[in-house]
Amino acid sequence: MALRRGPGLIPFLVLCALGAAWLLASPLGYLDRLQARFFPAAKDAVRLSPGDFPAGVTAPMADLASVPLRPTLIGFTARGSAAALLLATGGASTLDNPAPPPGAAQGVLKTAYAMDARAVVFANEDELRQALSVGAEHGGVDLAVLSVDRLAAWLPALRDAAPRTVLLVGRSRGQEALAAVGVTELAQLRGKRLGVYPSGSSSYFALWVLSRAGLRMSDVRWVDLPTTLDAGRALREGRADAVAGLWGDVELAARDRGGQVLATTADAPHLVASVLVARGDYAARYPDAMRRIIRGLLDAGQSVAKEPAPAARLLGEVAPYLGDPSEAIRSAPPATLADNRAFFGLSGEAPVTYDELFQSASALYQKIRRTAKAPPAEDTRDLGALKYVSEARGP
Repeated sequence: MALRRGPGLIPFLVLCALGAAWLLASPLGYLDRLQARFFPAAKDAVRLSPGDFPAGVTAPMADLASVPLRPTLIGFTARGSAAALLLATGGASTLDNPAPPPGAAQGVLKTAYAMDARAVVFANEDELRQALSVGAEHGGVDLAVLSVDRLAAWLPALRDAAPRTVLLVGRSRGQEALAAVGVTELAQLRGKRLGVYPSGSSSYFALWVLSRAGLRMSDVRWVDLPTTLDAGRALREGRADAVAGLWGDVELAARDRGGQVLATTADAPHLVASVLVARGDYAARYPDAMRRIIRGLLDAGQSVAKEPAPAARLLGEVAPYLGDPSEAIRSAPPATLADNRAFFGLSGEAPVTYDELFQSASALYQKIRRTAKAPPAEDTRDLGALKYVSEARGP
């Protein structure tokens, strides 16, 4: 029987010719040229950023300066543990006017370590995150005091800053609180309006409270507050049935309306830990400055423990909303060198280490779909300066 040419032969030959043309044109770059000319939007637009390169690439080849020739700016939001920072720098200033306050005394960093450092207070954590992201050279700060849960949540946004945790500043032992009106126990929060500032460590504490009560996130009606300091006002004005915020603020608001405090971080004293976070480029460029800052903060912390009155006065001037500054320091005292050694696993034991706290916070935020996967905890800390100071001071 004779073979007949079917109707599909010509299309088959055309496809073979096109395939051969593609094999020849692709290695020669003709396809890329055609795509760039006729379909420019189809080509991926790759945006480069400083986070694509190691943070220390701009450090000088030689030690031109052991510390910056300009003031080092350390950002913070007021907590009791900030008392050591205030004593170390001589007081607080603002980003708009970072000069020392009129008549301010010189801090420990200046008198003992010839280090010009200034504490810059921020009204809320979002502003502090942005300042750390841009750096002091561009109107921000070189270092910032953040809670570990905030660092875990913000790490993608801080990628270009290459943040590195260098020191435990303090832990909250009652500074954060959850207060309510018309609610006498945690289980009664079901169906209630819960007000929190989403970018504050009080929101992390609120999640812990819900877990302790056996409640799901959907069991309460969340009310987003503009700042942590709005918590007490929201409770007074009836915009929320319960709020999480600073004890000095929410306890007074609850008492004014016949409510009560249901939980504080005294129930979980290892949950909210404030750490000193340095920009990667600053830490790489000025390692000696990092050692001086750590020494100065530890020295100031010892002074606060021995005689808290001077630091309490500074804290009261900066943050009257914390209530009694001496009580604020007691509920969030500055960390000691022994605390740091245990927290970072250098020596001793801690119920919760930095790595455990960071990894658990990171996993939680992934679980509730608030952030992407974060790097391992060891990639977010730089303990070189702390180890140097720890070894120099001995056991």
